[in-house]
Amino acid sequence: MTSEKLRLAFGELNGQRDLRVEFDHASNFIVKRALLIPLEPDGLVKVTDGSHVYIVDAERVAWVEIG
Repeated sequence: MTSEKLRLAFGELNGQRDLRVEFDHASNFIVKRALLIPLEPDGLVKVTDGSHVYIVDAERVAWVEIG
């Protein structure tokens, strides 16, 4: 998956929905009440729960669940 596609999908994150990301090597993580951080000069895909910032390696993402 590309960073642009992932950022487009994460555009639905409004701080009221949870995010689950499954990676190609079968590990995953969940971010409760996730928000997409706007594009920064570093170009990384970042989400936050308000306490932590998570950097997502778009090329290793197998699928995501937003709910």
